[in-house]
Amino acid sequence: MSKPIDGFSKLSKSKKIDWIVETYFSNTDDAKEVLKQYWNSNKKLQQLHDEFIENTITNYYLPLGVAPNFLINGKIYTIPMAIEESSVVAAASKAAKFWMDRGGFKTKVISTTKIGQVHFIFKGDFEKLKTFFDLVKPKIIEDTKAITKNMEKRGGGIIDIELRDKTSDIGNYYQLHASFETLDAMGANFINSCLEQFAKTFKDEAQVFHLFSDEEKEIEVVMSILSNYVPDCLVRAEVCCKVEDLNEGSTISGEAFAKKFVQAVNIAEVEPFRAVTHNKGIMNGIDAVVLATGNDFRAIEAGVHAYAARKGKYSSLTHAKVEDGIFTFWIEIPLALGTIGGLTGLHPLVKLALELLHKPSAKELMQIVAVAGLAQNFAALRSLTTTGIQQGHMKMHLMNILNQFEATNEEKKILTEYFRNHTVSHSAVSEAINKLRVKS
Repeated sequence: MSKPIDGFSKLSKSKKIDWIVETYFSNTDDAKEVLKQYWNSNKKLQQLHDEFIENTITNYYLPLGVAPNFLINGKIYTIPMAIEESSVVAAASKAAKFWMDRGGFKTKVISTTKIGQVHFIFKGDFEKLKTFFDLVKPKIIEDTKAITKNMEKRGGGIIDIELRDKTSDIGNYYQLHASFETLDAMGANFINSCLEQFAKTFKDEAQVFHLFSDEEKEIEVVMSILSNYVPDCLVRAEVCCKVEDLNEGSTISGEAFAKKFVQAVNIAEVEPFRAVTHNKGIMNGIDAVVLATGNDFRAIEAGVHAYAARKGKYSSLTHAKVEDGIFTFWIEIPLALGTIGGLTGLHPLVKLALELLHKPSAKELMQIVAVAGLAQNFAALRSLTTTGIQQGHMKMHLMNILNQFEATNEEKKILTEYFRNHTVSHSAVSEAINKLRVKS
């Protein structure tokens, strides 16, 4: 059993690795070799990566792929995607190509408001608290001028601050609920800095407010923090075409495909067990682009899934309909993204990804990311309602299985050809590669 270690963070990178491999691995040389083979030979670049987080011992690679041929609002994009799951990039590319000849994707940003809150406890008369807030609100905003000056020059800043009574949920619990516009920055640091100043001014001014009793003056700030739930930072993406144009020479008519597709979406709208998997597929596309562009996919995931449950029941993020012979498929989704700040100016591949996307503004990136999610969902539902999901996915997964068996290039060539006409499964690949090796 390993023992705790004091001062680990103060050790050099080399010493950290020595302790880890000696404590946890039987073959220390092999473990070291695995860790070091992912180091970048460019020392300056490696140092940059080392300093992104704490206690760095190596790099963890994900493939960066691209999905071309996305026609979005009349402009062609090739979308970068960082993801480890096979078939995601291929599915996005296939959906892009399908819609290229049917008018492409149409998008619009509905709103870009972001939220932050000061959570506090107040033991006293709410009417007095409300009077105090109304009087002190201008000073709260004024005291943040040093923080908001540059943001305001660019057209952003604090939109509004509200006092919210949450005592029906928790005794004596209130909020300062603030809305912000952060333009091309995701804005987390900006918002949190503003909130902490709000809290300081609010507490300080309470100490001298003449209507408060001594107890009421002792406002207890619990925390000041932005919210990753951004239901008013919304973007819409959609595709539409005549029902007969959905045919594309497949074995199913456009009318039959549209009917089955809409039914599949309707099921995801009412059945949470289906909706979770349905939305996971959407996030395959969204997370991959969010990660490639240096944004926080965990924040996006949390906010998106909260939005999917906003009506009290978890439901589909996408919707579909057929009206007057026109098939329409769309998504409305909250995406708080940035194209300046954070990793966007530091990580070389993030810079490259943003340049690949024509150096988008935050609003443009919202639209591109929403399209990636919609395309991914269209590709998945198209497979599910026609050939089934496994046929395409397992063929894409074939190479991963072959690599598990350490197949040679010649074996890969032979077995890839064999599985063009056979169902791919782990056991089927195992059997086929064993037979091939016996023959050899």
